[in-house]
Amino acid sequence: MKQYNDFGTQRMQDDKLLLKQQRKRAAKPLLWVSMGSIFMAFAGLVSGYIVSRGFLLEKGQWVEFKLPNQFIYSTIIIVLSSIVLFIGQSQAKKNIERAGWYMVTALVLGALFCYFQIAAYQNLISRNIYFTGPGSFTSGSWIYAISFLHLLHIFGGLIALSVASVKAARHSYTEDDHLGYTLASIFWHFLGFVWIFLYTFLTFYR
Repeated sequence: MKQYNDFGTQRMQDDKLLLKQQRKRAAKPLLWVSMGSIFMAFAGLVSGYIVSRGFLLEKGQWVEFKLPNQFIYSTIIIVLSSIVLFIGQSQAKKNIERAGWYMVTALVLGALFCYFQIAAYQNLISRNIYFTGPGSFTSGSWIYAISFLHLLHIFGGLIALSVASVKAARHSYTEDDHLGYTLASIFWHFLGFVWIFLYTFLTFYR
């Protein structure tokens, strides 16, 4: 009877281990699929911007204005955060505890990115450029829509970085097993790439 119980317990443990391994193998492909979907959503917005701009230019109703300098600052910050995470990823294979501090640093920089994005909106409002309502215009509304959708995804990225930072602090990762750290880093790099693309596009396609 005891041998039967021991066999049953071992079988359950093996099943749990197999399920855990399957989830790990599926995690990265699922992340790539979700990032592809997010990028397509932004591609749709950019396409809408191009069509709207072309239509209103023909009617002489497209309003041009300078983007807030805060967008430049936030771009620099998100690039720095990605550099920090690249270093952290290389450290994760050697010293996961040290890599955790790089993750925390990237998290702080991410919060600073959000601060400058909000400051950019305040700058727009101070120049009477609104998302909607009396006095608003299409080109201004597009800037709000595109940048705010990205900001919402940034909040998701901050949650991922926060979870990874906590797990690193609790020693849930090891030098050989830190998939969550890697996935959070990849997602953050992706968000940084998307923002650089969006900011470059909006700067040169005004």
